[in-house]
Amino acid sequence: MKKYKNIIFDFGNVLALFNEQKVIGHYCNSSKDYSLMKNAVFYDWDSLDAGLIDYDVYMDHVKENLPVYLHPAILDFSKTWYQHLAPLTETWDLVHELKKRGYALYILSNASTYFAENSSFFEITKDFDGIVFSAPLKMAKPAPDIYQYLFRTFHLLPEECLFLDDRKENIQTGRELGMDGMVFDPSILPNLRHILL
Repeated sequence: MKKYKNIIFDFGNVLALFNEQKVIGHYCNSSKDYSLMKNAVFYDWDSLDAGLIDYDVYMDHVKENLPVYLHPAILDFSKTWYQHLAPLTETWDLVHELKKRGYALYILSNASTYFAENSSFFEITKDFDGIVFSAPLKMAKPAPDIYQYLFRTFHLLPEECLFLDDRKENIQTGRELGMDGMVFDPSILPNLRHILL
């Protein structure tokens, strides 16, 4: 009898690579512009993910803090940035394998309302039995309430779950609530396959 019934994935840097340089670099032509856009875009990204700031208000603030010549770039960014996250195909392969083996699969991720509304852009999301994004709930990891929301909403027992997240503090909260977890980077995939498949 297998130990885990439910495998829970973070999104950024687990299912898709969030590389700031590649994402923002798509919208600018020089290192100076990249630096300006990066500083403006990420001034309070954590609050955006926590749902404490409206997405459109946030992006308007970003635009106000950039030179006029970068306004078209930031408008484009605000509408399409998520499309430049690179799928981590080896993780996607694992998801497909786990699905075939009968595991229940969930996403628990800090993400803005805009990303939550557009996450189906990534075909892999169709393989998941439930998805919890932070901003629509005004909750965010590593605070325990979003984990408890996941457990309650999908009737999960923490001891039957394994959580994969790229941040140690997020794994730690899960453990404190009774859920096993592993800090994710692609090098652990062979070990994961050994444990789960």
